[in-house]
Amino acid sequence: MNNRLPVWLTKRVPNPETVNNVEEMMRSSKLHTVCESARCPNIGECWSKRTATFMILGDICTRNCGFCAIKVGKPLDLDVDEPRRVAEAAKEMGLKHVVVTSVARDELPDEGASQFADTIYALRAAIPGVIVEVLTPDFKGKRWCIRRVVEARPDIYNHNIETVERLSPVVRPQAKYDRTLDLLRVVTQMDSGVYTKSGIMLGLGETHDEVVQTLRDLREVGVSAVTIGQYLRPTTDRHLPVAEYIHPDQFKEYERIGTEMGFLFVASGPFVRSSYNAHEFSEKLLSERLSRVGVA
Repeated sequence: MNNRLPVWLTKRVPNPETVNNVEEMMRSSKLHTVCESARCPNIGECWSKRTATFMILGDICTRNCGFCAIKVGKPLDLDVDEPRRVAEAAKEMGLKHVVVTSVARDELPDEGASQFADTIYALRAAIPGVIVEVLTPDFKGKRWCIRRVVEARPDIYNHNIETVERLSPVVRPQAKYDRTLDLLRVVTQMDSGVYTKSGIMLGLGETHDEVVQTLRDLREVGVSAVTIGQYLRPTTDRHLPVAEYIHPDQFKEYERIGTEMGFLFVASGPFVRSSYNAHEFSEKLLSERLSRVGVA
């Protein structure tokens, strides 16, 4: 295919001063963001709004997915002070909705679940009323690891399915489509008060019907929110090629389909990523919670 980006995949240059301020804060706190490590195209826009997705457990992943720009190799030792520093940085940034993700740490006995829980507890202690969203690995489906995170009571538990079932073995060979669905189902079973969320990338060769089926699969396991975005190849030598650039009108169509399926929140567009404009889901989440208790 033609590798030139279509006009709808261009971004304005962000305010460098604000971006530098956030970058300096992360470096001084010895913290990582998925915004940098995954080469997110929204980094300038989000950082200029002083929002960021914290990436805990270091910046070296034990898995080698075909779409991801995060470094792969032998991770560093666990940093037990990291949760406190994440909470302090989030408080300093004035965040009300904090997103916490991580690299995969398959070598750890709990695969990093306790670090997620400790980070949630630290955020709750530092920022009263904060909404905490976690985006975790699959923990190889280990129930006790999932429970450890759920018992810390994140408001939103996100785990991305990434692609359609047919392409999953190629796109993320160390994960499983059914295991993702099972994790999302189990979270809801463990605590129905935790909202579940997942994300899909388009442009890897999937069909329209496969995308719709993936949305249907996510709804069937109780997922409340879904994000749908365009896959962009991080490098030309070691990442999967883009099969197609999806037109914005098609993203709008998937948003309509998802909304009709009953998702509480659907974000669908070329630049949509897992935590992009996460505050919008916060507003929907709070509104839905109020309606549950008859306050709305």
